[in-house]
Amino acid sequence: MNWPRRSSGDAEYDRVKQLWKFSLPLIIVLVISSQAVSGWAQGCIVARSTQQVINPLSSTSEGIVKPENQGGYLAPHQWELTIGFRHQYSFKHFVGSTEQEYRAQQQSEVRNKINLPDFNVTYQATARWSFSGDVPVLFATRRGESSTTEYASQGIGDTILTAQSWIWSPTKPHRGNISIGFGTQLPTGRDDVQSTVLSGTTRETVPVDFSIQPGQGGWGIVGQFQAFHLAGKKGVFYADGSYIANPQDTNGVDSEHAYPSSIGPEDEYNSITDEYLAEAGYAYPLGWIRGLVLTFGPRDEGVPVRDIFGKSDGFRRPGYAVSLEPGLIYSHGKDMFTFSVAGAMYRTRERNVPEIAAGIPGGDAAFADYVWLASFSHFF
Repeated sequence: MNWPRRSSGDAEYDRVKQLWKFSLPLIIVLVISSQAVSGWAQGCIVARSTQQVINPLSSTSEGIVKPENQGGYLAPHQWELTIGFRHQYSFKHFVGSTEQEYRAQQQSEVRNKINLPDFNVTYQATARWSFSGDVPVLFATRRGESSTTEYASQGIGDTILTAQSWIWSPTKPHRGNISIGFGTQLPTGRDDVQSTVLSGTTRETVPVDFSIQPGQGGWGIVGQFQAFHLAGKKGVFYADGSYIANPQDTNGVDSEHAYPSSIGPEDEYNSITDEYLAEAGYAYPLGWIRGLVLTFGPRDEGVPVRDIFGKSDGFRRPGYAVSLEPGLIYSHGKDMFTFSVAGAMYRTRERNVPEIAAGIPGGDAAFADYVWLASFSHFF
């Protein structure tokens, strides 16, 4: 890249040479995670994903994404280390898309607090192909609003290993590109964490609710994509998504909820659920601070009623949350920082398979108003 010669007070030089970068969520985890795609989506709705997954890019004044040796994609044999963090506090209960406001009036809300550090390493093997490993670590608590009993869990979550490839060669300039990735989810997280609590005058040890279990207890098939396209001279439209398909049915862990007798043993054990995350939006560099980028777009994550493969028996709280997510990305040298807040716009808890088969209304699920996301990346 031949940069224009700089003169005193030449703002155009800074605009052209400015290196800006952005990342997109897996599934999660991610990518998406992002709980059920390596993270915890919405309280009682399991969806594991913490961070965005697209590699850093750079643009020129002509709006062309440059090859990696000109400040764009990761170069072959380059590494990226990302430490992500997700926080959410889920307490608003929904049946379908209707908020159960009486729960707050009766002080009967169940509240989940999720803190999820996430460690991701990516190796760029060739100009097109890269390989990633993602390990989440869960710290979570769950309790009733008017109860002094608190259930807690912590531990490593399910590890995700993926391989991804850009469709168009990164060694040539393009105004956009698409990456497709596939991989596997390893059951490295425990699905049977127990907590010792006081019940009356005695202490008992019981399994914690599946929404705060570090793992699901099954092997998963991971699919993900990333896409971007330059809009004008500086802006970028982006989209990404991840889906984890879990073919196993249930994990043999008691569901720890008082299921209606009309459902029976089909609801007795926790279901090993599919999980998904999808995002899209617009990124634009803020000219007054070099390396600072504003991002904004919708985010959808959740758990489907039925899995793509295998049975969908057992207890699950299917549903999803659609959010709007403004964020900031700051890059300097080989380091990049991201921060975003996803504010919920629409939330719904759908009926699971045993509830549908029994012909009864679905139960409720607690959702968060906001999901806080941050990450730090270093390239070497």
